[in-house]
Amino acid sequence: MNYRAEINVMPLKALLDPQGKAVAKSLKNLELPEISDVRIGKHITLNLEAENEEEAKEKVETACKKLLANPIMEYYEYEIYDD
Repeated sequence: MNYRAEINVMPLKALLDPQGKAVAKSLKNLELPEISDVRIGKHITLNLEAENEEEAKEKVETACKKLLANPIMEYYEYEIYDD
């Protein structure tokens, strides 16, 4: 079967996010002071083939752990969809 994975990789909440801080500061300069605590991450979409949803999840886990996310600095969440 064909599946689509939608993956979000974000910096750990305990770590400073310099990109997010820069965007939050710029938003204040754009007269949007009500926006705060901006966090910048990555959104990854990938298509894959697997026998079933469980196998698709295993493949996505492997991709996230070995390549897409740095577990020291980031966490990830994903959803699997039938395609």
